Parts: sequence; structure tokens; C-alpha cells
Amino acid sequence: MYTKNSGLNQGAVLMLIASLAFIGYALVFLYRNFAGSGFELGVDTLNGVTRDNLNALNPAIVHYIGHLHVATAGFIAATGIAVAALSWFGVRRGEWWAWIAAVASPVVGLAVALPYHYTGTFAFNWVTHLGPIYVATLVFVVGALLALRAMVRPT
Repeated sequence: MYTKNSGLNQGAVLMLIASLAFIGYALVFLYRNFAGSGFELGVDTLNGVTRDNLNALNPAIVHYIGHLHVATAGFIAATGIAVAALSWFGVRRGEWWAWIAAVASPVVGLAVALPYHYTGTFAFNWVTHLGPIYVATLVFVVGALLALRAMVRPT
């Protein structure tokens, strides 16, 4: 059942925009693996060691890191696609199951991935490395809360 509730619509649209940003981040992540000079977005060196330095020392390690980046990009994109579909086709209609799944998916991914960034084991530019995800997450949270408010207090 499609609803014309503007809060629900606005929330679902913001969730959709954020999920498209997740997909965009995944595409940049994937592109940088094959065409970038650093290790990933915002990580040019690992404690002063460049990708070329590491490749000269042990190419298998660079290929292994690349394989992990490709897999990570795939999972980020897959999550973005799923959340986009859930937001547009479920949340926008006021479906609780869709809201729960759309919120739970990125929350689990971020809860697993983000804490490791703060262990201090490698240096990175947080603005370029995590900034895009934080912005997309903020947009997503605002959208999810707008949609939740509309679902809890339907007009």
C-alpha cells in the first residue's frame, strides 16, 4: 500500500539517496583498487610503505589486499542496492519489515567495519577515507528517523 505521507516519503527518499551514496563509495573503492596509486581511498601508504614498495617486496600481498578490496566493494555495493530497494519499495509504503531490514543492514556493516579504524594500527586521511561514509550515514539516519516518525504516528 503506497502512502502519500510526506514524512514517510521524505524519509524513504533520504534513505534512498544515502544508499546510492554507499553504492558510489563502493564504485570508487573498486576503481581505486585497479587504477589508484595508494591502497584505498584516503590510505596512500601503510606506515610509510607505498603500494609500489610493497609490490616490489611481495606482489602476492598486494594482490591479496586487492582481492579483499574488491570483495569489500562488492559487499558495500550489494548492501547499497538492497537498502535502496527496501527504502523505495518498502519503507515508502510504510512496511515495517522493510524499515527494519533497511536499517539493520548498514548498521551491522558499519558496526563491524568502523571500530577497527580507530585502533591506530595504520594512518589514514579520515576526511577522504571515512568522511563520505559518515555523510551518507548521517543522511541515512535522518531519513530513517523521518520515516520512523511517520510510521509510528501515521496521519
